Amino acid sequence: MNSRFARASMVTVILLIVLAPLYWLMAASFKSNQEITQGRTLYPHAPTFDNYIRLFQQKEFASYLTNSLVVTISSVTIALVLGTLGAYAIARFRLPFMLERKAVFFLLTMRIVPPVVILIPVFLLMLKLNLLDSWLGLIITYTTFNITFCVWMMESFFREIPVDLEEVAMVDGNSRFAAFYRITLPLVAPGLAATAIFAVITTVNEFMFSLVLTATPHAMTMPRGTATLIGRVDMDWGSMAAAGIVGALPVVIFALLVQRHLVRGLTMGAVK
Repeated sequence: MNSRFARASMVTVILLIVLAPLYWLMAASFKSNQEITQGRTLYPHAPTFDNYIRLFQQKEFASYLTNSLVVTISSVTIALVLGTLGAYAIARFRLPFMLERKAVFFLLTMRIVPPVVILIPVFLLMLKLNLLDSWLGLIITYTTFNITFCVWMMESFFREIPVDLEEVAMVDGNSRFAAFYRITLPLVAPGLAATAIFAVITTVNEFMFSLVLTATPHAMTMPRGTATLIGRVDMDWGSMAAAGIVGALPVVIFALLVQRHLVRGLTMGAVK
């Protein structure tokens, strides 16, 4: 009984720690700026939707949100397709001098490199290609980083699938691609879902490249657009809180849609 009470207490404390900032953000989104700055109330005394209305009518947040959705969906989709094919090739084929293992290490190294190191080269490249302040420039940039992550994640998932399953399918007359599409890909769907969620979260929250590569609401993503709410003299705290709530909704909805595969995908390969 004591152990059960201790576990329940621990879970309660953890939930409070995790959910308290989210509740504070949501409560702030329904407060006026005066109440946020002058009062320290746990809930809005005069709830208002003015922050959300101002966010979409005066701050062009709809454009920022649309840009984020288009860029995120496009870059993550392309990265998943190319990254999954690349991970499958690395997991199934052997190259001289174990080059496939060196390729995984190289991709992981590229992922570890701080983005600020290559920020200027990327900016100059997009300037040369005339892709600054455009969806395409952001999609190319984010896809490049997401591919390395997708290959690194998916390669370990493919190694957990026995090769015998594909060989049996090919004996039955399927090509290698057909065996991959009909047999292997459905089995790694949980891992694909987990990879997609991490890629979506990384892309939606990315700020540095969006700050450098965009300059107008035509291409600014949500984090970049939210930063415009910070003025030289004052800050629109209520609108920033509302932007945080609205910006989190697409990721939460996507996570709920794929949650059936997510837990299994996070534990694939944990037991040998």
